Amino acid sequence: MTRELSTAEMALLTAGATMWSTAAIPDAGVPSLSMADGPMGVAGAKIDERDVSLLTPSPMALGASWDPALVQRVGRLVGGEAIRRGVDLMLAPNLNMARSPLAGRAFEYFSEDPLLCGSLGAAWIHGCQSVGTGAIAKHLVCNDSETERDRMNAVVDERTLREVYLLPFEMAAEAGCAGMLTAYNKVNGDWCAEAGPVVQKVVKDEWRFPGMFMSDWFGTHSTAGSLNGGLDLEMPGPARHLGARSAAAVAEGQVAPERLRDAAHRVATAARRFGRTGDAQPLVAGAGTNKGLPLPDGEAAELLIEAAAGGFTLVRNERAMLPLDPALSPRIAVIGPNASAPCFQGGTFAKIAVKPDAVLPIDALRARFGDAIVAYAPGVDPQPKLPRMTARPRRDLGDGCIKGMTLDYFDNADLSGQPVLSETRDTNSLTWFYGVHEAGALQANAGTRASGWFRASESGEHQFYIGGTGALRLLVDGKEYFRRDEQLKPGDVMGRLKSGDADCITIPLKQDIAVEVVVELRYTAARCQGLWYGIRGPGGAEEMMVAAEQAAQQADAVILMVGETSDASVESKDRADTLLPPEQLALIERICAVNPNTVIVTNVGHAFDVRWEQQARAVLHCWYPGQEFGAALAQVLAGDREPGGRMPVTIAREDRDYPALSLQPDTNGDLHYSDGVRFGYRGLAARGVSARQPFGAGFGYTSFALSDPQVRATGNGDWELTVQLRNTGSRAGAEVVQAYRAQPELTLVGYTKAWLEPGQQQEVRIAIAARRLQVWQGAWTALQGTIDLLVGRSSAELPLAVQIKQ
Repeated sequence: MTRELSTAEMALLTAGATMWSTAAIPDAGVPSLSMADGPMGVAGAKIDERDVSLLTPSPMALGASWDPALVQRVGRLVGGEAIRRGVDLMLAPNLNMARSPLAGRAFEYFSEDPLLCGSLGAAWIHGCQSVGTGAIAKHLVCNDSETERDRMNAVVDERTLREVYLLPFEMAAEAGCAGMLTAYNKVNGDWCAEAGPVVQKVVKDEWRFPGMFMSDWFGTHSTAGSLNGGLDLEMPGPARHLGARSAAAVAEGQVAPERLRDAAHRVATAARRFGRTGDAQPLVAGAGTNKGLPLPDGEAAELLIEAAAGGFTLVRNERAMLPLDPALSPRIAVIGPNASAPCFQGGTFAKIAVKPDAVLPIDALRARFGDAIVAYAPGVDPQPKLPRMTARPRRDLGDGCIKGMTLDYFDNADLSGQPVLSETRDTNSLTWFYGVHEAGALQANAGTRASGWFRASESGEHQFYIGGTGALRLLVDGKEYFRRDEQLKPGDVMGRLKSGDADCITIPLKQDIAVEVVVELRYTAARCQGLWYGIRGPGGAEEMMVAAEQAAQQADAVILMVGETSDASVESKDRADTLLPPEQLALIERICAVNPNTVIVTNVGHAFDVRWEQQARAVLHCWYPGQEFGAALAQVLAGDREPGGRMPVTIAREDRDYPALSLQPDTNGDLHYSDGVRFGYRGLAARGVSARQPFGAGFGYTSFALSDPQVRATGNGDWELTVQLRNTGSRAGAEVVQAYRAQPELTLVGYTKAWLEPGQQQEVRIAIAARRLQVWQGAWTALQGTIDLLVGRSSAELPLAVQIKQ
């Protein structure tokens, strides 16, 4: 049933009803929309480790696959998982650009190239929406860094904005995404939630995109400015600037009635398209409906293994070190912190609660290689910033939990009387939001107490870590060891939460003697709160390093796993440099010195410094590969699967070679995109600078030959490139054939991924749309004259050429 909406009802639809849902008008046929954050899966609103969901490879890992068909299947998997969890809209994919290797959320971006980003983003959208879950592309636009993102103004010229930063969103619009999420920052002086020149003029009017535009959470700044700038929905609810104020703005003549009607229509259309009524049930895909159920666990795991391996990028393999053959290397040592403490994902508010039985790389390697794995040594501390604390709850709450801490939430700052809520949490990093977590209603003069029993495995000095968004106190066996009475201002809480900084106190403990640990947090009003803690036992860094060296010396081959922890790439904070931790760099040098037959496996979500690469015989980038990291890695190292990835970003030889590096706005808050369209591989090529690991580079376990490029016009300015591809090796494998235009700067214009059997030859076809041969000069303008089309395996290996004349 549908009917005309009143002005008050239209205004109601312009603001969220709750933190994660929109308003409903049932008798007008407008259901509420339930949302969840992404893009690596369906993030639980409570940020609770018990709220387990499927964790897919990160967008950077999917970007490394260069495989739209695979990415579409992953999008479909997430869409089905959303249905299982009662979610209508996913806030994904993230279509921002990996402009700088320092970007804190680069792992959430597909690539540094807008065509690769846009094509994979569109594939993800098609997959997600094929089962009836809407996709909200984010963050429009130029939210390509995190430093001061709430006030930063991206200063970008029109050509760069159109050809680079808007292109992925244009492709998302063509894919029919449910809507778009506006960024926190400004672009050319306008808040993105008020950026009429982008939202209204370009996306709505020029692209004729019919979907809705919503703000990022708490990202609105005005009523009339937001509506007139094209925003349709303020999130979260209850309303701050829109909602009933939208109707008032119309009544006062600040906003045209047609604009309010358009906003409500867009929200209502999305709700009718993707919302579910209370009795609606998803059906099996293919049964006369576009709804679909999640994949069975086994099929989902198989897809996630395939997707992880599809992004693994082999950039060095001297003398065919990989795949590993136990017959040639009967004694294999596994070394490095990420073998036992892998980084499955980065640290955003869209963090997924991973299944507790996710197989660690070290366990998967032992299962696959058996007795050939003769030793494991981490070499360095696997949790350098915030170590875990293995504890058992202080009280039995009858929930069957025997690990973790007892959490008591109080409605007073004295933490007196009975708690209003208690739970057992097996995590050492807690966050709760107003209106989401039950304790979020405790807004002022409230407190939380975490308590549990810790038993030291050896005697000695133990380091206790404690951090939080308010006043803190640490007690061990009733004795106060730390106290800080500082209270944060509401505007400072989010910064403290995102930084994750902790104080450290040294306390002596005796082996096997249980001690009671109590951590207390007192806080004032804020929309979110957080508490984190951990314990590091005795044991020197040098002893760990020596043990790893000894294991390496006694092995025929070494698998050395280095990389990041989940707090290395975080929301609202960019990185200080491109380096791995110094202790890991020392580990690489010392292990490779005692055993050059080393495979370095990196677990990093972005471009980073790899000047150590020549020290090892093989280097495999795994990015952030999701929950099936262990199984995928074991299968690829053993040769059961192909490492299918190619570089989605450029790794420069020196930091100074990156066309865009610094992400620090100037004193006016301006961040100038002075590199224009020439960033990443484009900028290096324009300056004649070679990359250490070029964009598009990588290989599998076989070899290929390219020949005979041909190009023909297909009408309307479109072209088709054909190339003969032959597998010259002895194994089946995949190759990514890439096409670049040479003028006015090197630019990817098309690609395809093909799988060939040994000796097989195939004609591969790459469609090149007319837009790929145009530049923005006040309007889209076709390049004139002869255009050189270069074909090869990476931006730095383009041996074939054909010409197009326009």
